[in-house]
Amino acid sequence: MLKLVVFDCDGVMFSSLETNRLYYNHLLENFQCPQMTQSELEYVHIHNVANSMRHIFRNHVHIDIEKVTSYCQALDYKPFLEHMIMEPDLPDFLRHIKPIYHTAISTNRTNTMDIVLDTFQLRSWFDMVVTASDVDRPKPAPDGLLMILDRFQVQPDEVIYIGDSTVDRDHCASVGIDLIAFKNDNLEAKYHVDSFTAIASLPPFHAAANKKHD
Repeated sequence: MLKLVVFDCDGVMFSSLETNRLYYNHLLENFQCPQMTQSELEYVHIHNVANSMRHIFRNHVHIDIEKVTSYCQALDYKPFLEHMIMEPDLPDFLRHIKPIYHTAISTNRTNTMDIVLDTFQLRSWFDMVVTASDVDRPKPAPDGLLMILDRFQVQPDEVIYIGDSTVDRDHCASVGIDLIAFKNDNLEAKYHVDSFTAIASLPPFHAAANKKHD
């Protein structure tokens, strides 16, 4: 029976592709480098910030990546938040599931996750948040999900993950958790949805909700 719902952040809770484009292009511009290509944008959208910085600066060998890291850590993220668009039915979905299931986030964001949760007033809806800063190995490694499983003392078949990328797919596969592919019909997953409203009617949620009310 389903006991725990785990969320990815970017591409699931939020449409944040434009935010990531502006953020990483800003880093490149600050160090007088050309803007990202489309493939680089797709990479940074699903990977953690450390790997993303190394990726977009990989051909700019004259740039000290440690200086980029220091600049990134001091950068005010607030101006970029206005370009993040929260999924409109996310709040209603959280209100619907929170009395029934535990909730968690496993994301490749790092120090920006706190400001995102606080700005959009979402912190109270999640029992646990694991970022790339909290684990030795970020997604797709299993570390984040293993921390979450241990915290709630649940088995993989009692958990479902909502993600949108191959990183999320591999993250789930590494521990045997079913994946709900969010707005990505091409992603190999147990279920495919285009909204949070659609998730509430999926078999695991329906069965667990009925069990709670028996």
